[in-house]
Amino acid sequence: MQVIFGVIFHFIGGFASGSFYIPYKKVKGWAWESYWIVGGIFSWLIVPPLAAYLTIPGFADIIKGTNGNILWLTYFFGVLWGIGGLTYGLGVRYLGVSLGSSIILGLCSVFGALIPSVYYDFFPQKGKDTFSMLLHTQWGQLVLLGIVVCIIGIIICGKAGTMKEKELSQHERETGNKEFNITLGLVVSIISGVLSACFNYGLEAGKPMAEVANAIWKSTHSGQGEFLFQNNVTYIIVLWGGLTTNLIWCMILNARNKTFGDYTNKKTPILRNIIFCALAGTTWFLQFFFYGMGESKLGNGASSWILHMAFIILVANIWGLVLKEWKSVSRKTYGMVVAGILVITLSVLIVGYGNSLK
Repeated sequence: MQVIFGVIFHFIGGFASGSFYIPYKKVKGWAWESYWIVGGIFSWLIVPPLAAYLTIPGFADIIKGTNGNILWLTYFFGVLWGIGGLTYGLGVRYLGVSLGSSIILGLCSVFGALIPSVYYDFFPQKGKDTFSMLLHTQWGQLVLLGIVVCIIGIIICGKAGTMKEKELSQHERETGNKEFNITLGLVVSIISGVLSACFNYGLEAGKPMAEVANAIWKSTHSGQGEFLFQNNVTYIIVLWGGLTTNLIWCMILNARNKTFGDYTNKKTPILRNIIFCALAGTTWFLQFFFYGMGESKLGNGASSWILHMAFIILVANIWGLVLKEWKSVSRKTYGMVVAGILVITLSVLIVGYGNSLK
C-alpha cells in the first residue's frame, strides 16, 4: 500500500506540474516576463511558507536552528534550479507544452535521478540509494530499465517535434504555436533540463531540516510511519533561490522590453490576469507538495524522481493533444507523439513495479 499511495501522490504532483502553464494562456495583454514573475511570486514566495505553516508547527524555528552551510547550499541549488525553471518557461514558449516539457523534464529526470545515487556511492549515508544498489539489485535494475525506457519515449517525442516543424513550415504556421522555434527551443530546453535537476540536489542538501520535522512529528505520532509533509520546510529555502534568479531576470526583461507598465495597464484585465497567474503559481507549487508526500512513501531515490518527472511528461503531452498543438500535423507525426506518450507511460509502470520489489 505504501508504494501504491506513493505512486498516486506522484501522479497528482505530476498532473499539477504538467498543467500549471495552462492558466498563463488566459493572461491577456502582458508580456511573458510580467506574467511569469507574478505567477512565480505565488509559486516561490507566498504559497510555500503558507503550506509549511499549515503542516509543520514551528517550521520557522527549524530553519533558524539549521546550520548556515546547509541553508546556503540548499539556497545555492535553488538558484541553479531557478535558471532551469526560467528556461523551462522559454522552452514551453518556443516548443509548446508537450514537446518542450518532454525534452526538458526528460533530461531533468535522468540527471536528477542518477547523479545523487552516484554521489552516495562515494559518500554513503544511511537510507540513501546508491548507484551500486541500482546495478546489483532486481528492483534497482528495473528502475534503471524504466529510466532507459523513459529516455526512449523522450527521443520519440523529440522526433515528432522535428517532424512537426517541417510540416508547420508547409502550412505557413497558420495554426498552432506561432512562436514555435525548434533551434532556440532546443537550446533553452537542454539548459533547463540539466539545471532543473538541481531541485533534487537542493532537497538532498536541505534534508536535515526535513529530518527534524519528521522526528518532531513522529515523537507525537508513534507507529504511524513517515511524516507526509516533512519536505515543506526545505521547499522554502530552495524556492527562495529560484525566486532570486527569476526575479532578477524578469526585471531585466521588464526594463529592456519596457514592460513595467503591464502591472498597472488599465487597458488589460489586471485583476483577471493576477488571478490566472495566482492559479498557475499555486498549481505549480502543488507538484512539489505532492512530490514530498510521494517521497515519504517511496524514499527520495531515483524511483521517486523518475516517477515524478515521467508523470509530468505524460500529463504535459496529453495537454498538448487537448490544446491541439499537433492539429496541423500529418497522421504519421501525430502517431509518433502518441507513441512517445505510450512509451513514457510504460516507463512509469516499470519504475513503479521495480520500487514495489524494494
